Amino acid sequence: MKISARNQFEGTISSVVEGSVNGVVTIDFEGYAIKADITMESIKGLELAEGKKAFAIIKASNCLLYTSPSPRDTERS
Repeated sequence: MKISARNQFEGTISSVVEGSVNGVVTIDFEGYAIKADITMESIKGLELAEGKKAFAIIKASNCLLYTSPSPRDTERS
């Protein structure tokens, strides 16, 4: 499958925490972990399970990063 997203990380699913509507899937790669909140329908449809190889694809326009302290902890001028 070809996609235009450049932020792709291949790893292994280390955890799937199921909820009633959504679940949280954790993918470990190169000593790092990415967590994704996705629907249970997608978790089941993609057959996501611990130990399975998977890709995390991140759309940069929807990814916010910050350093410590949190932006919420700083005073506004």
